[in-house]
Amino acid sequence: MKSSHLLMFFAAIAAGSLLTAAEAKQSAVTVKFNEPDKFTDAAAHFNGGTDQYYLDTLSEHLQKVAARQLAPGQKLEVTITDIDLAGDFIPSNPKLMDVRVIKDIYIPRMVLFFRLLDADRKVITEGERKLTDLNFMNNLGLVDRDQPLFYDKALLTEWVRKELK
Repeated sequence: MKSSHLLMFFAAIAAGSLLTAAEAKQSAVTVKFNEPDKFTDAAAHFNGGTDQYYLDTLSEHLQKVAARQLAPGQKLEVTITDIDLAGDFIPSNPKLMDVRVIKDIYIPRMVLFFRLLDADRKVITEGERKLTDLNFMNNLGLVDRDQPLFYDKALLTEWVRKELK
């Protein structure tokens, strides 16, 4: 085997082990949704039910940002009990029935219960949090504005930053 092939082989192994460690850290965060069909607004279109894609998107985002904040061995369990996404549908305009209109009166809201556990599975902290961002449209620091649900993701990111500092 040529040395360049060996180098590529070992680089691939190293990259795989790093990915596995990142995945292991992310799995330290579990996200559940309690009765998502009763959420205030997690729909992709007017009069639609809760959209699984939206739940998956928020869950993956929360796992990713929270995993970065956890100390080794810690585990975070989150149960989301209500979601009211930023924006709303305007039923009076048939052309806009499947377009989420973002205005400052349609603020993002979430209600969640969480438990932060140490390596011995003892509770460090827990509680219910009602997340809102009344100033969500003026947060200039938001990144990934071209991604779906970025206001709602920002709400979760800010909660993680404050709660797990």
